[in-house]
Amino acid sequence: MSGGAISAPAQAGAPVTVPLADLYRIASEHEQAGRLDDAERLIALMRAQRPDQPDALHLAGIVAARRQRYAEAAGLMQQALARGGTPGLIWRNICEVYRRLGRLDEAVAAGRRAVALAPNDAHALVNLAIIHYDRLELEAGIACCERAIALAPDLPGAHFELSEALLLGGDFARGWEEYEWRFQIAGAGKLMPKTDRPQWDGKPLREGTLLLIGDQGFGDVIQFSRYIPWAAARCPDLVLACSKDMHMVVRQLPGVGRMFDRWEDAPPFTAFCPLSGLPRAHGTRPATVPAEIPYLRADPVRVALWASRLDALLPAGYRRVGIAWAGRPTHNNDHNRSMSLASCAKLAAVDGVALVSLQKGPAAAQVGRYVGAAPLLNLGPEIADWGDTMAILEALDLVVTVDTSVGHLAGAMGKPAWMMLPYAPDWRWLLGRSDTPWYPTMRLFRQPAPGRWDEVLEAVVAELDRGRKQLRRGRRKHSA
Repeated sequence: MSGGAISAPAQAGAPVTVPLADLYRIASEHEQAGRLDDAERLIALMRAQRPDQPDALHLAGIVAARRQRYAEAAGLMQQALARGGTPGLIWRNICEVYRRLGRLDEAVAAGRRAVALAPNDAHALVNLAIIHYDRLELEAGIACCERAIALAPDLPGAHFELSEALLLGGDFARGWEEYEWRFQIAGAGKLMPKTDRPQWDGKPLREGTLLLIGDQGFGDVIQFSRYIPWAAARCPDLVLACSKDMHMVVRQLPGVGRMFDRWEDAPPFTAFCPLSGLPRAHGTRPATVPAEIPYLRADPVRVALWASRLDALLPAGYRRVGIAWAGRPTHNNDHNRSMSLASCAKLAAVDGVALVSLQKGPAAAQVGRYVGAAPLLNLGPEIADWGDTMAILEALDLVVTVDTSVGHLAGAMGKPAWMMLPYAPDWRWLLGRSDTPWYPTMRLFRQPAPGRWDEVLEAVVAELDRGRKQLRRGRRKHSA
């Protein structure tokens, strides 16, 4: 960047002249390193001198987006475009900002413009592929990823986005191979051991130790732990590293030997495999998902305690429906998969239903503003661990949840669970089906269009009401 200079305070308090290009470079380095406060301070100095400088406006928009101030980011980037900023780069970034704002039509138009202006920009193609995924335009997204890979064969993001589109579309054979690129994405490598030991390919390992690693979120660990018995049959000396919170869950599975919180604490091993890599090693296809349900069970003592507590706190004769309306807020797709408790108002109006909140995290505070007709029992603060959650699930009639670990747990326990999905769901839920090969007792309720939770809740309420009427007819028939 060329241009004038700006005065910045020296260490001793006297002003020193710093070329604007150097100031921009330093601010960019701060932004890329995540030092957003420092970046914003330098950007403010730049804009105080030259308010309309397009590169400074663009960088300010990037920092605003990093802070999830997407409306502000869009405005700053639009100003940068109007003032002559580098159009291809700005359109590439603004398309992601529009996507985050849910303005998908504008996002895809911006992404296409970025690609037209910079056809050799692999990152622009990846951004456009992500938007195509959100619009369920999988063929277009796959084509973008393949073009990006042709331009930059070692670009992890292109391979990862390709894997998600392939897996969502049911192409597990090719999808699992591309999915292996996830650990090459910046910031993900620390999840895997730095070792010369090979990643396990699923073949029998009769001698030596196999290290399995819980590499993703709680829901992923629950989902993929089903493969542990299969792996243990091929490698008798199996050890597992995963979050300590999950130990009480995973140790139920046959074949689990020693457990560790971190892979660094594990003993020497012959081969390793992330839990999320076991479907690839197994050769899983949609029709061959291991689904010996239940593979997780609640402790009977805890079940008795929680059942007694629910009997004391909930009105007799009501259907007990556990609910969770929000996932982990740090998840990169949380804005898409989570809703608010207020959005569940229709659910709270169903006759004969008592709601049991299983919500944890910041979203649990929304219970304090609950005004629904159905009784709502907030158990979140009392749930100490996954053992409590499993016991509560055993005492419920149904779980209704967004895409969270609670849904995975209910499915793994073989409990009736209804999962509410965004229009573009995570790859594991596939397309156009109300069931899932991962959990036979789970039903899927999908948005008909992006952001349309109302229709999802209407469908859930209709099914609850249908179940209530069937229950009443069954009781009349039994009485007769």
